[in-house]
Amino acid sequence: MDKTVIKDLARFLVDAEVEKKEVLKLTNEHPDLTVEDGYAIQEQLVQMKLEQGYRIVGPKMGLTSQAKMKQMNVNEPIYGYIFDYMVVNGQELSMSELIHPKVEAEIAFILGKDIEGPGITGAQVLAATEYVVPALEIIDSRYQNFQFTLPDVIADNASSSRVFLGSTIKRPDNMELDLLGVTLSINGQIKDLGAGAAVVGHPANSVAMLANMLARKGLKLKAGQIILSGGITGAVMLNVGDSVTGKFDGLGTIDFIVKE
Repeated sequence: MDKTVIKDLARFLVDAEVEKKEVLKLTNEHPDLTVEDGYAIQEQLVQMKLEQGYRIVGPKMGLTSQAKMKQMNVNEPIYGYIFDYMVVNGQELSMSELIHPKVEAEIAFILGKDIEGPGITGAQVLAATEYVVPALEIIDSRYQNFQFTLPDVIADNASSSRVFLGSTIKRPDNMELDLLGVTLSINGQIKDLGAGAAVVGHPANSVAMLANMLARKGLKLKAGQIILSGGITGAVMLNVGDSVTGKFDGLGTIDFIVKE
């Protein structure tokens, strides 16, 4: 794909996020858009945000459940990036800053040392992990009605939007993260629940897959990065006034309220 077109499409998606407006998916006008094109657009989008002075907190994984991969007809997850402005301080989510947000519960990994693929395993990820923390990720596709193809969502930085990080940090040594249970409740009603195994068998496997995917581009996971490993629960639509609670076995609770 032409570099000028890549830049224009990245700008189109950046503007949609800033202006908080839904747009039609890129493949409507570019039906031949490939996964490689999607990542090229994402890389340009990331570069634009870095030039605006934002900082990458860490990468995130998406489409990590077997159901989602089957739905999108893929055999590996996708990735995007979380920026510093996406990390919410406090317990309020501002709807006015977003389009049509959804929430999902995840485990975040904080690395103690760099990890560089290829050939990285989940065991190697756990050995390199300093801490794990609970997270509630807010995804907010810029596309109308969350309708997109795989290249579209990759280009849109994997719908990255906001994230709440819990205050409980633990070393993963004595934790069975694949068995860790999570409930996601809205207004006191459980909307979804799951266990860590929902994330490609074990959340550490997801981080290993990420390291191996990044290695194809000569990139690596870095010490100190906060890495979102993918949704343990499904993504639940949010509305103004919602009170949201994520309960994580052994990792505490995250609560927030959706404001105007």
